[in-house]
Amino acid sequence: MRSKTMKWASVAVAAGLVLSACGDDDDTATDSGSDTTEGDAPDGGGATGTVNISGSSTVEPVSVRVAELLEASGSEAVVNVDGPGTGDGFVLFCNGETDISDASRAIKAEEAEACEANGVEFIELKIAIDGLSVITSVDNDAVECLNFADLYALLGPESQGVDNWNDAEAVASELGSTTALPDAELSISAPGEESGTYDSFVELVIEEFNEDRGADAVTRPDYQSSSDDNIIIQGISGFPTSLGWVGFAFAVENEDTVRHLPIAAEPGGECVEADPETIASGEYPIARDLYIYVNVASAEENEAVAEYVDFYLADGIAAVAEVGYVDLADSSLEETRGVWEARTVGTRDGG
Repeated sequence: MRSKTMKWASVAVAAGLVLSACGDDDDTATDSGSDTTEGDAPDGGGATGTVNISGSSTVEPVSVRVAELLEASGSEAVVNVDGPGTGDGFVLFCNGETDISDASRAIKAEEAEACEANGVEFIELKIAIDGLSVITSVDNDAVECLNFADLYALLGPESQGVDNWNDAEAVASELGSTTALPDAELSISAPGEESGTYDSFVELVIEEFNEDRGADAVTRPDYQSSSDDNIIIQGISGFPTSLGWVGFAFAVENEDTVRHLPIAAEPGGECVEADPETIASGEYPIARDLYIYVNVASAEENEAVAEYVDFYLADGIAAVAEVGYVDLADSSLEETRGVWEARTVGTRDGG
């Protein structure tokens, strides 16, 4: 069972399963629990050993839930899950310190090169789809929809120092937007650079404009940044005219205090609210794939790693929807299963 704030704890359960996890790319934790009963548990294997997982805590709740289900099935494997961030997770993974890396984006070229330099071969497995929810306080009724030009003007590299919503209108209008932004204080809480959620936002939104405007592909630096989604949620809910973004599931878990803002890709375009259907269809314009990366040597040498990934892509894939993310299309899931079955090394989607 998920906690309301999606903060997860380091807990040891009956068969020796250890789960340690955090908010989106964070290191804060509370007890997650499990609602799988012994009578309806899926069938698991009999592997023993330890599986060490780190990386994105956007993906982390899925990996935690898979581990819970695996434990409930009778497995004696010990599974350690941590969520310091996609980038930090890849550092550990490419140093050979973890067996699996959770990632809310595909591996970057420099990360793949670091793995290669250290002799770490990996298998890239796409496991789910997530939308990035642009959020504000539930008390903010002055903003109904934002387009990518507005988001760039409010959050992009040219917006440093902008502390009132309508001060961003000049840049937004240069990019074709006619949105009337409110005369209200702007308080931003969002992921930091260590987060895959940050990288995805930059890739999907900021890079639409920065090169043409001679700016770097980064956000503004002057906001409350955190690798912990729960801190971001607190920042958004605690200020009436706030703005930020998190993974869709975290926004859904906190809809009593934060509000999803509908997003249009183009000025004057259709405003689309994030939900499982619009994310899956691609209609919602800020969506990204989620992954796990498996160390080839670990899968070969540690039966618990292979059992965990086998289970993840079979009965365990139900965890994707359970924790609030969007299932892959059947054809995409079969592709992932084929990559794992063939032990196909390397990246198809990354650098």
